[in-house]
Amino acid sequence: MKAQDVSKIMFDYDAKSFSSETLLYLYKSMLKPRLIEEKMLILLRQGKISKWFSGIGQEAIAVGVTASLTKDEYILPLHRNLGVFTTREVPLHRLFSQWQGKANGFTNGRDRSFHFGTQAFKIVGMISHLGPQFGVADGIALGNKLKKNNQVCAVFTGDGGTSEGDIHEALNVASVWQLPVLFCIENNGYGLSTPVREQFNITNLADRAAGYGMESHIIDGNNILEVYGKVKEIAQSIREKPRPVFLEFKTFRVRGHEEASGTKYVPKELIHEWDLKDPLENYTAFLRNKGILTEKKELAYKEEIIHEINENLKITFAEEEITSTEEHELQSVFKEFDYQEIKPSYKKEEKRFIDAISDGLRQSMQRHDNLIIMGQDIAEYGGVFKITEGFVEEFGKDRVRNTPICESAIVSAAMGLSINGFKAVMEMQFADFVTSGFNPIINLLAKSYYRWEQPADVVIRMPCGAGVGAGPFHSQTNEAWFTHTPGLKVVYPAFPYDAKGLLATAIEDPNPVLFFEHKALYRSIRQEVPEDYYTLPIGKASVLQQGDEVTIITYGAGVHWALDTLKERNISADLIDLRTLSPLDTETIYTSVKKTGKVIILQEDTLFGGIASDISALITENCFEFLDAPVKRVASLETPIPFAANLEKQYLPKDKFKIELEKLLNY
Repeated sequence: MKAQDVSKIMFDYDAKSFSSETLLYLYKSMLKPRLIEEKMLILLRQGKISKWFSGIGQEAIAVGVTASLTKDEYILPLHRNLGVFTTREVPLHRLFSQWQGKANGFTNGRDRSFHFGTQAFKIVGMISHLGPQFGVADGIALGNKLKKNNQVCAVFTGDGGTSEGDIHEALNVASVWQLPVLFCIENNGYGLSTPVREQFNITNLADRAAGYGMESHIIDGNNILEVYGKVKEIAQSIREKPRPVFLEFKTFRVRGHEEASGTKYVPKELIHEWDLKDPLENYTAFLRNKGILTEKKELAYKEEIIHEINENLKITFAEEEITSTEEHELQSVFKEFDYQEIKPSYKKEEKRFIDAISDGLRQSMQRHDNLIIMGQDIAEYGGVFKITEGFVEEFGKDRVRNTPICESAIVSAAMGLSINGFKAVMEMQFADFVTSGFNPIINLLAKSYYRWEQPADVVIRMPCGAGVGAGPFHSQTNEAWFTHTPGLKVVYPAFPYDAKGLLATAIEDPNPVLFFEHKALYRSIRQEVPEDYYTLPIGKASVLQQGDEVTIITYGAGVHWALDTLKERNISADLIDLRTLSPLDTETIYTSVKKTGKVIILQEDTLFGGIASDISALITENCFEFLDAPVKRVASLETPIPFAANLEKQYLPKDKFKIELEKLLNY
């Protein structure tokens, strides 16, 4: 570290309101990440860490913001915010182990860098997709607001991240709901190699806040006293009057996006200009000039931190390389769920499929006072299918929340609620719209527990399916997108009784569940359903009929197509309603196939890449010697779903199933 000329301090430091103790605390808090980084750059060249995103020159932001919050307030940093972790006093040997992919880190070698969180230090790490981070902060802040704990949540992104749609969605939600969030934008001049002039056509990112009806401030990100003083004041104001605030920190990235990318794309004179504004060097010179930091103290601080770094590196270097087993890795995808069977009462009432779902959701809201439901038009309007009609009157608008049209931000907010101790149910107005929320489902909900043991206690309700003349954008049954993703459970009931019990269990389960509800069944299928609360096990199929000629495997509307066919024909068949697609009840499937020797799998989804293909492969691999015919798959036409009634009927596989079943029986 070079010495700054005390006569050329680049900032007007206003230290009047701070004690010498605070001034030195901020100095040490910036010095520590700087010295760690300098050591890490050496280790990177030695091949002892795999990658490094340098925050040199930006320490004042991470340190100043973190120091402004209480230790029980959540903070969501990026990969350049080492100062967040060190200011929160995360043990260095654990950080070093994390960066080397060792077991003493925070992700058991399953993720790298700062892609982790820790409840112990109220830190929630990033994912590489950046944008969902803001939505997670919304959810955490919503939890704080509901708890009335007067806490602030701070979240970081860079200038490049602000162009992502998730960011705009989350800012809008925070403003509409007046959530206590500090949105911290580090404007460091470049998104990897792309300068800000090629990223956005405004001078200050803070100007965007006006479009959200949000307060904003521009802060010199290299002036530690300005960062700390202003953020501390704003954070206290938010605690007293909850609201979101947009903070743009002007700074610069003097090293590469990550070390391998270098800085050749940056003009040398620009780097030199910002070198002179180094936050640590300038602040050091200021403290020396004021007589607050003596040479003796400075040397002592450096020796103390360097000793801490070296001692913790010894611990990490002595740690064995991580090992695991296939069994352990598979068991680490989901948080263990101790399913408790709650048996139904004998008092029953005939209910439609839609009413059973509504009852199950209502009784879960009564059972779990930390359950929040969110979705478009679900409050006073009751949802487009009226499943939540009357819920606002019973549970209030805090727990039954209308959302803007922003699927991605709400999925991310559901994750944030889970982090903050809540359960969340999100109604995806139509399953088709899940594409707008795909990223956080796949990369946050599904992976968080495996990565850092943070469960996503979230259920996403997915009204789906054709047969109602709704056309290509309101009729898809897209379950296969999610059965392919480890970390998600996928439930798809066909009857009111199952729908109510499985929804209750899905909400009890601390893991993320995609709960598919076929729209064509909502008002066409009735059944005797217990009036009170009960649960059914996820991952257990139902054998609706038994026979020895053929095994029929299906789910959703396919169950009713199969039942209609069996009523028309005198066939001795095992009819398996899967009910749950992930986890899949392979035991029930194999037992039946071994008995009948013939199997046909019916799905509403198009054929290629659907779950029927995987079930067919599993049967072939595990029951081949018992088969008397090839496994038959039946599915919808390989086209988008058409609107016109005749075209939709032609698209769906109901009639085709009858033909293929007959062929299989005659094989």
